[in-house]
Amino acid sequence: MKRIFIATAFLFIVNFAFAQRFDAGIIAGFNGTQVEGDNLKGYHKAGLLAGMFVQTDIAPAIVAGMEIKYSQKGSRRPFDPKQPDTDKYVMKLGYIDIPLFMAFRTNDKSMIIGGIAPGVLIHSKEVNSDGEIPEPDRQDFNTFDLQPFVGFQFDFLEHASVDLRFALSVIPSSDKSETNYYFHNGLFNNVISLAFYYRLGR
Repeated sequence: MKRIFIATAFLFIVNFAFAQRFDAGIIAGFNGTQVEGDNLKGYHKAGLLAGMFVQTDIAPAIVAGMEIKYSQKGSRRPFDPKQPDTDKYVMKLGYIDIPLFMAFRTNDKSMIIGGIAPGVLIHSKEVNSDGEIPEPDRQDFNTFDLQPFVGFQFDFLEHASVDLRFALSVIPSSDKSETNYYFHNGLFNNVISLAFYYRLGR
């Protein structure tokens, strides 16, 4: 199911890239991530993101588009000098996300962007002070993710843009929770991303 989902999205975006009315390009950047519900507050887990996009103008000031990208998410317990003996913990989650977006151009160089990003989990790992947690002791992570997002994109060169986004999952990454807030149960990905977009061709 994962392979079908990813392959379908990839073929869709490649076909669009060859359409004359569409701009296509590559994406590279990083995430600052945390997980709502695990009691480890703060964007302490860094992750990579990379992929490709297509977009087109559907009105003089409105853009629609689609992306496919690899995105690392998760959480990390930060080192606390007041509690140096606290156990290490890192949750590492890797997704293939397929964001669909609409954007409004505020001027010739910038636009406000919003959309929704379904995703599929392709790998997961939990690490503590003893190393990687063995599979029988890991929590079960859900296969699919769904993140509404909002952001801002600025063209700093003719073919290059910088993109800042905030996304919060509405489907839990795991049914386990250490708190009783944010939908009362489950763990939810919370991501701030900064990425560079380079438009190919025209």
